[in-house]
Amino acid sequence: MSQLTILRYPDPRLHTVAKPVAAVDARLRKLVDDMLETMYGAEGIGLAATQVNVHERLIVIDVSETRDQPLVLINPEITWASEETRVGDEGCLSVPGIYDGVERSIAIKVQALNLDGKLQVHEAEGMLAVCIQHEMDHLMGKVFVEYLSPLKRNRIKTKMIKQKKDEERDAVR
Repeated sequence: MSQLTILRYPDPRLHTVAKPVAAVDARLRKLVDDMLETMYGAEGIGLAATQVNVHERLIVIDVSETRDQPLVLINPEITWASEETRVGDEGCLSVPGIYDGVERSIAIKVQALNLDGKLQVHEAEGMLAVCIQHEMDHLMGKVFVEYLSPLKRNRIKTKMIKQKKDEERDAVR
């Protein structure tokens, strides 16, 4: 296993729409292992393949307190979302250190293939429902800051660009 590089907003590759996974095979299982290691290493609760510059419909999630209950969703589709919504603070491994309110359905149903290539249906609410919706946005080329006002989004973009330049400058020293 190896940790992958997480793309940072405003990297244009984060806006690539992911294609369906063609086969659940050894290559995909290795990618899942690497994504889980990357997510856990970054102390995240979810990671979409888009965020590691792989533009396939694949998500890994672990919202458990013990961090040992990974959920792998291959070619996920939300088949139902509650009309009831809630605004909650979200963060993102591609936008480190930024948190803001996003409105999401409080409960969803999602169908996806598992690592055995079998179709499964998951009912989710609370943090898991939010996380799935957030990661599914990545597969559609959308980052959570796009739900925010243009003013907030531009401030975040400026901050992320400055942060990257500072890191690059520090790496040279």
